[in-house]
Amino acid sequence: MYKPGFPSIQGASMSRRTFVKGVAMGGAAGLLGLDARPLLASMDKGQNGPVTLSGTQFDLTYSPTLVNFTGEERYATAINGSVPAPILRWKEGDRVTMRVKNNLAEDTSIHWHGIILPSEMDGVPHISNSFGGIKPGETFTYSFDVHQNGTYWYHSHSGFQEPTGAYGAIIIEPKEPAPYKFDREYVIVISDWSDEDPYRVYHKLKKNSDYYNFKQRTYADLSKDIKENGLANTWNARKMWLRMRMSDRDISDVTGYTYTFLMNGQNPADGWTGLFKRGEKVLLRFINAAAMTFFDVRIPGLKMTVVAADGQYIEPVTIDEMRIGVAETFDVLVEPSDDRAYTIFSQAIDRSGYARGTLTPDLSLKAAVPEMDPDLILTHTDMGMDMGGMSMPGMNGAGHDMSNMKKADSSKEMPGNMPGMDHGKHNMSGMTGGGANSSMQPSGAKAGMGNGLAGYGSSREVRHFKSEYGPQVDMRADGQKFRIDDPGVGLRNNGRRVLTYADLANLYPTPDPREPGREIDLHLTGNMSRYMWSVNGIKFADADPIQLKFGERVRMNLVNDTMMNHPIHLHGMWSDIETGDPKRIPRKHTVVVQPGQKISFLVTADAMGGWAYHCHLFYHLLGMFRKVEVV
Repeated sequence: MYKPGFPSIQGASMSRRTFVKGVAMGGAAGLLGLDARPLLASMDKGQNGPVTLSGTQFDLTYSPTLVNFTGEERYATAINGSVPAPILRWKEGDRVTMRVKNNLAEDTSIHWHGIILPSEMDGVPHISNSFGGIKPGETFTYSFDVHQNGTYWYHSHSGFQEPTGAYGAIIIEPKEPAPYKFDREYVIVISDWSDEDPYRVYHKLKKNSDYYNFKQRTYADLSKDIKENGLANTWNARKMWLRMRMSDRDISDVTGYTYTFLMNGQNPADGWTGLFKRGEKVLLRFINAAAMTFFDVRIPGLKMTVVAADGQYIEPVTIDEMRIGVAETFDVLVEPSDDRAYTIFSQAIDRSGYARGTLTPDLSLKAAVPEMDPDLILTHTDMGMDMGGMSMPGMNGAGHDMSNMKKADSSKEMPGNMPGMDHGKHNMSGMTGGGANSSMQPSGAKAGMGNGLAGYGSSREVRHFKSEYGPQVDMRADGQKFRIDDPGVGLRNNGRRVLTYADLANLYPTPDPREPGREIDLHLTGNMSRYMWSVNGIKFADADPIQLKFGERVRMNLVNDTMMNHPIHLHGMWSDIETGDPKRIPRKHTVVVQPGQKISFLVTADAMGGWAYHCHLFYHLLGMFRKVEVV
């Protein structure tokens, strides 16, 4: 690799790996003064996973470390010589201190994802006025009080370090007993790994945004569609996509062509293993620490009861499957009733590969790995399109309502019926509306109500910004819907009970029941052909900060104008998703917005200082990023 701080490995092949190849998990002898210990040497062989560090004082060291996930050695950005990094176990109410030493040749940092703390401890360089990153050879001390419990994680927020291994789990033990019982627990960190240098991956995407998509339509697909739907219908369906210069197979930017999907650092050939005894209740703490991959997780033969989302207790809901977005965490209970092995199957959303693990009463027992589901095909609903309920041939999934998804045309004038638009320097803090006396939707509103409104409880309609009409944006959805009860493309009507945001209800009453005093509209925008990402058509480098007044309650309306899922993460404050039940609003640190979807959440600005706010898809956040200032 030629990444700054990483010596190249001469002669290392960039050949295509396969998912069935067994590879050894281990480090190599140290080069250039690097750590020579085997990677993950302190793991238990039978229950392989990162080591756990407990207490209030922690020493963490960044260093380039040789790893082998694919049959080829590569350098990882390892913390304490491990990928994933060690699991940190804290206790609610304690004050924790982490001394982070940088043995890399470049600046580094650690962001404590989902943790409520002072802004100077959040770990994003140059967002807080007092933190600029950790220089090579230096040590930075993070220290803060722990005010929460649950499942969280940590990762680098510097350069291209996170996708090369700089991530790990955080488990915070509660002061009071959890509202559920379990006999044993496992932390399951799912991630993606590429032998390619992340700079090279990004450069390829900039040159050709579908470089890694090997599931485009073929002549065989065309022949099949003509046979099933007729020539005219097939042509009409294809013509629409061609006019938009889009593909209904464009699910993930980076795929299994370059990624190997890992579970607790184990590739699919080896797999992770956890033991149980029949009749035990096992708590599984799932963390999606991938750079770019959504995963659909199920355990064939076992129901999963979700008891927490993003570290927050929810009313238990029993499911067969869940889609976990990048940066999300979910805690589930399972209760194996048989003395047999079960596969934890985590397939990538684009069906280009999977991560897997095994729950078993005996290390000699393994379970069959299920076949992956069929390839996904985007519907017009997924594109934010609504064409009067017309059904289009070849569209797989519910809701072929097609909306007016428009290819952006910078030559067009803005519509005149867009009051309140800020046509100046695009300061988003000025985009306010509604208010405490706004006409709100009724309590208990169902998902899908008020499709023309900007937010779930909003009183005004969706509006496009003048800044969306330019080279930064190549499409705008005009039929966005509240679809919090929609499991998403590929999961609809699949015969399994799939978790949705509509299932989430806080176990406790909403901490801040106030109605918002104002609203902020944020369109998630991009130019797919140029691989440019932005908010309201403005990239981060050109954007003003979002300003919040300390103590205020604000509604954020997210409108996804793109064909990609976006996991949106607000640092330092909770995102309270509006689901129609204001009394039990679920609290999250990462909110997934589906293609062509709009979603709203409430924020209490109770944390002074500067905070990052961004899409957590790694190659998107360079542009789809804002600074939030609470003053």
